[in-house]
Parts: sequence; C-alpha cells; structure tokens
Amino acid sequence: MDKPVLKESLRLFNCFENVKSRSMFGGFGIFAGETMFALVVNDKLHLRANAENESEFKQAGLKPYVYKKRGFPVVTKHYAIPEEWWGEPEKILCQAKRSFNAAKQDKETKSNSGPNRIKDLPNLRLANERMLKKAGITSVNELFEAGAINAYKALQETHQDSVSIELLWALEGAVSGQHWSVITQQRRSELLSEL
Repeated sequence: MDKPVLKESLRLFNCFENVKSRSMFGGFGIFAGETMFALVVNDKLHLRANAENESEFKQAGLKPYVYKKRGFPVVTKHYAIPEEWWGEPEKILCQAKRSFNAAKQDKETKSNSGPNRIKDLPNLRLANERMLKKAGITSVNELFEAGAINAYKALQETHQDSVSIELLWALEGAVSGQHWSVITQQRRSELLSEL
C-alpha cells in the first residue's frame, strides 16, 4: 500500500547520503545515514518538524501523523505533505533538507543531554533496568562504564535462565546509542569472542 509513495520518495531523496528506509510506526521511516527525517505511512509522505519549521507546517494546514501505542494516541513530529506538492518536487526536496537538519539537530541535542534512566536508552525497557539493578548496575553511567560485555556477564550471574544473546545486542546498542539491529556482524563476532 505504501510502496509507490515510498519508492517515489526514495528516488527523490537519492541526493542525500546513504538513504534507506526501515519499517516503523506502521509505515516506513526514511533515513539519511542514521537520521530519520521522513516517514511514509497511509500512502502519504510525512516530513519531520522541529521548533523552527513546525509552526510553518501548522500554518500551511499540514497535519502530524498520529498512531496508537497501547491504546493511546501518540502524536509524532512528522507532518503529511499536501498532494499538490508532488507537482513541485523541488519544494519537497527543500523541505526535506530542512527536515533532515531539524532531525539531526534534535538528535545531537538529545545525545548531548543523554537519558537519565537505563530504561530510556535505546533497546532497553523497565524490565531490563530492573534486571541490571539486581546485577549491581544502577545508573546509565554505571552501564556505560561497565560496557555491554561486563553488563551481560553480570546479568548472566544473577539471571541465569532469562538472559538471551539478543540482550547482549540490546546492551551493545544501548551503550553505543543505536538500535540493536544495526550492530554489524563483525561487532557481534567480537562481542561473542569476549564472552
């Protein structure tokens, strides 16, 4: 259903470096490198907004994408472009560049401020935070100091039955600030050799 708009969007954004799409929010996130700046969902292209361009998007009558999480609506920062913009690809491209810069700026601000709790790190949940606390790792700084391998070994000692190898990938992603699925096979092999 989303594929024609996705294909057209990827073709249009091929001027960005390392453009790719990944399934998310019930649609497809469009990334340049590791920065998501657009979303294709419900057969529409949505561009990322931040404090600088969000008011412009709202004034132009653009609507944000809303999805349900555990039954509650979540309003994203991605606004659906009007159908008539497809007649002006340079306008989409201009706004997409602004969206990319906005997403990159927000990502840098977020990474500089950093999460306060373990559960707020990529790939980790409250259950992981509780497991780590039981293993003696009680803060984000302690997890960063321990690193993925030492944290995983500590979890193996306290939770023999419930520690899968996927948790090692999740910890590595949390420590390196990325989704576990993008950890390279080479890095996974290195981690396994250290166990």
